Amino acid sequence: MGANESLPGDGPVPEMHHYYSKFMRECPSGQLSLHEFKKLLGLQGLDPQGDLYIKRVFDIFDLNQDGFIDFLEFIAAINLVIRGKIDQKLKWYFKLYDADGNGCIDKKELLSIFTAIQAINGHTNMSAEEFTNMVFQKIDVNNDGELTLEEFITGVERDGDLMELITKSFDLSNVLKVIQSGRRHSI
Repeated sequence: MGANESLPGDGPVPEMHHYYSKFMRECPSGQLSLHEFKKLLGLQGLDPQGDLYIKRVFDIFDLNQDGFIDFLEFIAAINLVIRGKIDQKLKWYFKLYDADGNGCIDKKELLSIFTAIQAINGHTNMSAEEFTNMVFQKIDVNNDGELTLEEFITGVERDGDLMELITKSFDLSNVLKVIQSGRRHSI
């Protein structure tokens, strides 16, 4: 752990000034567009699936939905990634998967987001189909082919393996490392 990294629960993130100067250097207008967001993370030229995923992440970080991530939204995102409680993170993941925003995740949504994540991360020992089927098999308690937020959070929290898999697959700390160091890390 580096000297300027903080542990969860330390109060405000001490390296905030670091993020602020980085943010302002990369984005003098104070408003990060989707294009600039991709540039910042070195994620231009992805395949359509990867693009879709980055757009979803961007849209969720864009709290006021104005098409830009401002510094406060940026910090809220970083805070969540660094020290969000697990249920906050699970809510965030749920939002990410629920592409149509109807409050439920169906197999198609989960499959498409997992395929997109694989396109970016590339590391996984199961196919998107296997992953999706496993998730639904484990946590779709009423077998209706959809997961509500409650089913999702309860199911994932109850299953250690699934929790680890989801946390690893959708870990945003890679994104954070990029923002901190200013270049894309190979995973």
